[in-house]
Amino acid sequence: MYIRTGENTAKIKIFHKNGWIWLPIDFRAQDVKYIQKYLSLCKELAPALKQTGKQWHLAVPFEKKIAFEDKPVNERAVCAVDLGLNNNAVCSTVLSNGTVAARKFINLAAEKDHLDKAIGRVKKAQQHGAIKTPILWRHANGLGKGISIKTARAIADFGSSAGADAIAFEFLDVSGKIKGSKKQKLHMWRRKGIQQITEHKAHKSGMRISRICAWNTSKLACGGSGAVSRGTYKQNGKEKCSYSICVFQSGKTYNCDLNASYNIGARYFTREILKSEPAMARLPNEAKVLRFGTGTTRTLSTLIRLNADLCA
Repeated sequence: MYIRTGENTAKIKIFHKNGWIWLPIDFRAQDVKYIQKYLSLCKELAPALKQTGKQWHLAVPFEKKIAFEDKPVNERAVCAVDLGLNNNAVCSTVLSNGTVAARKFINLAAEKDHLDKAIGRVKKAQQHGAIKTPILWRHANGLGKGISIKTARAIADFGSSAGADAIAFEFLDVSGKIKGSKKQKLHMWRRKGIQQITEHKAHKSGMRISRICAWNTSKLACGGSGAVSRGTYKQNGKEKCSYSICVFQSGKTYNCDLNASYNIGARYFTREILKSEPAMARLPNEAKVLRFGTGTTRTLSTLIRLNADLCA
């Protein structure tokens, strides 16, 4: 039980010496200033008493009601996000007619280097016979959590500055046993944590969260030329190797993550446009399978063709 007795004081009911007593507590001055500065318009809820090591602290939640603005589909803008291992995230602002208004690459190189060194220390300790290394793993997990928080903050800030009404992610379901040379990076990849933190920050700013099917977003070219080739490309007549660069069938060289970001935004708008149209107007468009494809084959060119048909 909890009673707020003043601005800096409160009482909690605890079991002490074979009985329940009211224990007076004082809040830290910096916590009170933070609440007054950032949470003055929020409703304070009942806290939870938590233990960290030998210390106890109160976790006080705050509630704030956010009203989402309902805009027509043709007036919206979406922040399409492609999460990856090479770049932490690649964001692009896509409009309903297929125009790309802004884009941003988020790559925390220094933080990822620190994480790789921390994992290397764990590997070295295990090679010398240390089966359990809780201190080293705690340090590595803390670095991974910090990367996810910084990535989510950068995504939410970009969406707010670009005037996006929603943030679109891929539905990433990595299940089963992970194999390959990058299996440790995939295990340490906090894709769900980034999406959860971004969702919380986006809702505070009045932006919605949407998820689309992740199949073929990187495999298909945003221009509609078909499947892309990855791994090798030519620059100034020389052949180079990079998995983050893709080559379209038309010969165009492009960034693979940026191409996937365009397709994510296009799939969001294609789905929203087809849902918002009346049934009699939507059925002829959905029947043109060869023109608009299915959900796993739609790209940015599909959105442009769909807008052209609706305008006609």
